[in-house]
Amino acid sequence: MISLKDKNIILTGSTGGIGMSILEKLVNCGANILSTGTNEDKLKKIEQKYSKVITKKFNISNHNQIDQFIDDCYEALGRRIDIIINNAGITRDNLSIRMSKKEWDEVLDINLTSTFLLSKSVIRKMIKSKEGKVINITSIVGHTGNIGQSNYSASKAAVVGMSKSLAIEYAKKNIKVNCVSPGFINTNMTDKINENQKEIMMSKIPLARFGNPSDVANTVLFLCSDLSNYITGETIHVNGGMYFS
Repeated sequence: MISLKDKNIILTGSTGGIGMSILEKLVNCGANILSTGTNEDKLKKIEQKYSKVITKKFNISNHNQIDQFIDDCYEALGRRIDIIINNAGITRDNLSIRMSKKEWDEVLDINLTSTFLLSKSVIRKMIKSKEGKVINITSIVGHTGNIGQSNYSASKAAVVGMSKSLAIEYAKKNIKVNCVSPGFINTNMTDKINENQKEIMMSKIPLARFGNPSDVANTVLFLCSDLSNYITGETIHVNGGMYFS
């Protein structure tokens, strides 16, 4: 059994399918968690279900407020942040020739720039503690590309490159930076895909099934734990064999 007792963790995007599964795993392993998202009703449900979880509504697109947000998290968690899991992200799908600059900018601003600014702000706190972990949730399409997702693919590929750079920069401070890259996972998003499209997708997956949010959450849990203390700059793929690197 992995123990995260006394570990202080910030989880963004905690109200989605993958985020909720990560949250549950962290709670079961005894972590102190600050859960954030934009859906106030879902955050209240988290509070009701997990009395020890701190929730804070925050839109990570508010770049000029991120440092203050992290300062608030730092205080709320007893002036120590051990881990941040950057799970929040958006899609604005469209074929590239039809994609507006707004659709491009929104996805890059949240998926890449916000992830960078959150990581940067947290790393400043971690340097004081002389240790820490940054875990960024990316996507298989950041490695393979995908029709209608040039903005999303670009943002997730860029997060991988950024994470490698951060890993190199702060390894001597005992701060590890890694990515988890999910493939097709059973969430509300994949529930909207029609059966014909699902069959086409499934035919490309050697394990012949979509993953579950818990598959991603288990990998995140491993990276949060001391079992991963000699791993940094890596991307762990959770995709049923659909893509190898």
